[in-house]
Amino acid sequence: MENIYQKNAKVFKALGDPNRLMIMEMLQSTERCACEILEDLHIGQSTLSHHMKILCDSGLVDSRREGKWMHYSINKEGCEAAKKLLDEITSQKENNNVGGLKCEC
Repeated sequence: MENIYQKNAKVFKALGDPNRLMIMEMLQSTERCACEILEDLHIGQSTLSHHMKILCDSGLVDSRREGKWMHYSINKEGCEAAKKLLDEITSQKENNNVGGLKCEC
């Protein structure tokens, strides 16, 4: 079973590649067919499939099949969750642990 850290790491893995960032930018305005993404990125079908699997597994992108082609779009809920995650892990929290351990170094 996947824990919360593994699930959250998928978001950052998805955004940690220049091609996947370009794909996300392409999807900002509209749904795109895999053939259009292939044309714009100048990569092979198998490489695109790999990138799209990572983006879809992260929850940032949705896919649907139409004939022999896949169509991709941004998953708004997944992107909102990613923004919230980034905010949560980069926000400094107050230490409310009154009797907590302190580093003595």
